Formats: sequence, C-alpha cells, structure tokens
Amino acid sequence: MDPLYQFGLDAIHWLQSTLPQLESFFKFISTLGLEEFYLAMLPLIYWSIHKEAGRALAYIFLLGNVFNNMLKHAFREPRPFWLDPTLERFTDYGYGIPSGHSQFTVTIYLFIATWVRRRWVWFLAILMVILMPISRIYLGSHFVQDVVAGLLLGSLVLIGYLIWQRRYMARFEKRIMGQRLLTAVAVPVALTAVYLIILLIIGEPDTSVPWASYIPVAELDSIEGMVTAVATLFGAGVGLVLERSRIRFLVDGPIWQRALRYLLGILVAGAIWAGLGQLFPDDPLWLALPLRFLRYTLLTLWVTYYAPWLFVKVKIAQAKPDPGIEMTL
Repeated sequence: MDPLYQFGLDAIHWLQSTLPQLESFFKFISTLGLEEFYLAMLPLIYWSIHKEAGRALAYIFLLGNVFNNMLKHAFREPRPFWLDPTLERFTDYGYGIPSGHSQFTVTIYLFIATWVRRRWVWFLAILMVILMPISRIYLGSHFVQDVVAGLLLGSLVLIGYLIWQRRYMARFEKRIMGQRLLTAVAVPVALTAVYLIILLIIGEPDTSVPWASYIPVAELDSIEGMVTAVATLFGAGVGLVLERSRIRFLVDGPIWQRALRYLLGILVAGAIWAGLGQLFPDDPLWLALPLRFLRYTLLTLWVTYYAPWLFVKVKIAQAKPDPGIEMTL
C-alpha cells in the first residue's frame, strides 16, 4: 500500500481509538461544512443581512465548488473508508481529494472574518478552519493530503477574490449590462470546456485498484456534482447581474421584514429544489443531466433575482431608485 495512504489510515485509527467520545462532536462540525448548510446560510446573508457580502460569498462559494468537483474527478483519489470500511463514520460518495469541507471552511469563514473585522469572529473562523479538517480525518472521510489540498484551494479562491475586488471589480461594475451578462455566461462555459478536456485526457477509471467497487458511484457523483456546480454558477452569475441592473433591492428594514423575506424565499427555494427533484427523472443520464442543469439554474435564479423581485413587489423590501438610462448589448 502507498505509504501516504497507510499513514492516513494509521492517523484515523489513532484518532478514533484514542478519542471515541468526540465522534458526535466531529459529526456536528462536519455537518456545518455540508453544501446544504451553506446553501441555506448564504441566502440569509444576501436577502436579510448584508447584500454585498452575500453576493460575494455566493459567487466565490459556487465558483470554488466548480473547481472542487473538477479536481476531485481529475485526481480520482480514494477515501480512507474505501480502503478500510471500519473507519467510516460519515456518509460520503464522491472521490477524496481535495476536501470540499476544508476548502469551503477557509473560503466562507475567513471571508466573513475579513468582512466583520471582530476579534471574536476571527477566533471562531480560525477555530473552524482547524476543527473542520480534523473532523474529516477523524470520521474516515479524508486523508491528511485531502484536507491540506482543500485548505490550499480554499485559500487560493479567497485570495483570488480579494485581488479581483481591489483591482478589477470597480471597472467591471461600470461595464454595460450586456458585457457583464456575457462574462457571467462565459465563466461557467469555459470551466465546462476545461472539465470536458480533463475527462478526455484521464479516460476511463482504473478498475484494478482495491477500491474499484466504489468507483461507479463516485463517477456518477462526480458527473452529477459537476453539472450541479456549473448550473448554480451560471444561474447565480446571470441572476446577480440582472438584479444589480433591474431590481437593486435593499436589505434595510425591521427584523420582521428581514425574517419574512428569508422565510418566503427559502420556502420557495426548497419547493423548487425538492419539487423538481421529484419530478425530474434520475435516468437515463442523457435526459437527467440537462434536467438537473435546469433545476439548479432555476434554483439559483430564484435566489439571486426572482426572490428579490418578489420582495420588492410585495413591499417587504425597498429598492434603490432607477439610476437612469442604461445601455445593454
């Protein structure tokens, strides 16, 4: 066995046998790193707390999700419990490296810390950045190298956004809406093209490895995950551009209005996600994948554009005045 794998398995065995009382705690920490948790938290920030921070968080999270899914499929590395099933303490289906939990923790929590700029927030953010990778190792979901790769990728995404914010964002926001829409569409299209090229290069998975029985599920999870990631990035990018030009809603207002916005918005989002999930078939893939793309595009269009439009229409949110004539392509 690869020495790196063996080291990872030994580390997990040691953690689980030495600290068995922490299993529930680390399961809770890992739950805070699920995509579903962030997809419930980010609309709350965007709709009801701080619109600009919510916009930025949503986009860098979804962009990072595309990179994560792409790299997982490209490397096709196993999870620890694929080599030793007795280590499994948390349900995971896809490939291992890089760890999405570790990546998103760095991106989201450190972004929030730089935004809030309070010592106690920095303390909590750094604590989560430490605890999340440990939880993923403890639960048998990731090797040490997986979480290190996730931490590095999350840091790169966050640093990339901060550079974009300081050097290019102001100029981008001054462009006409058509140009911004073109960019919002071009980014997921370009990333999809890169992903398809990667698939052509890596070819079929190696079924001679000891964890071959896990590969079919991981392959399907990778493809579905990538479609979901690209669709959400596409829908959010288009929705954020349209909202900036056509709605311009404000998060100001009393607590009851903010709470009502979130309750109404998340109920409809859940209905879109669950309803279309029940309606659309899972196979054949040639039909299921385009429908999955449609489902998640509609979901993020609702969150970023149609929900703010509704909030303004039913008067549970105010909007900035129309700035005047705007040219579009």
